[in-house]
Amino acid sequence: MQSRPLIRSVGLIGFGAFGRLIARHLAPLTPLVAHDPRPVPADMAGVSFGTLPQAAACDLVILAVPVAQLEPVLTDLAPHLRPDAVVADVSSVKVTPVQLMERLLPAHVSIVGTHPLFGPQSSADGIAGRKIALCRVRGNACLTLAALCRKLLGLRPHLVSPEDHDREAAVVQGLTHFIAQIVSRIDPLPDRLTTVSFDKLREAIDMVRHDPPGVFEAIERSNPFAAPVRDRFLSEALELAGDLDRPIALREIPEAPDAA
Repeated sequence: MQSRPLIRSVGLIGFGAFGRLIARHLAPLTPLVAHDPRPVPADMAGVSFGTLPQAAACDLVILAVPVAQLEPVLTDLAPHLRPDAVVADVSSVKVTPVQLMERLLPAHVSIVGTHPLFGPQSSADGIAGRKIALCRVRGNACLTLAALCRKLLGLRPHLVSPEDHDREAAVVQGLTHFIAQIVSRIDPLPDRLTTVSFDKLREAIDMVRHDPPGVFEAIERSNPFAAPVRDRFLSEALELAGDLDRPIALREIPEAPDAA
């Protein structure tokens, strides 16, 4: 039986907004080497910046890159991975990234698909209690990462298949981001005579409306279940709008109750 891997160092590929969020929470716990081909701020405590081979030499390698860039990154990364290393992505979709990792990474590494169900905006007050989805792909690292997420970071791990993840994410994220993009085009939104429900809607929209374009593209285009959900939503919206456009017959208006 294959033993569970030891995680004594972390290599982080990608140092965008989410990469920095990962580094902020993991760097105090373990040596962390970050790599990003773009210029990045080098002032985060506990983070060492290195080459791709240096990041790939760690026990756990986390891929915090857009889905559209994942294939070339995996191709460049594969020759540098150590035996028994663990590779995990943090993409918002799982079917496509998992297929790419299985195809492009060497057989001697373990693979886990992950999706932290939070971001820099929604976790501004911390990540304890937040959810993370984990997909076992290859090897025994999935349970190890789940335990680390729960014990060290206070996260709530959920073990799912890539297909089940994407089915649920097509509604949970696909609709949220789709609606946020539509409402954002109606600017300026009122900010004076607002209700509590409208304020909560605007708060939810603000959490995602400023995400990088690659996030929206991945959620809507790379999730194979997103398009049918959007079609169902638009169909229901058109049907509801049609109902509202039809005149109400007089008999449908409830009569006033008799005066006492």
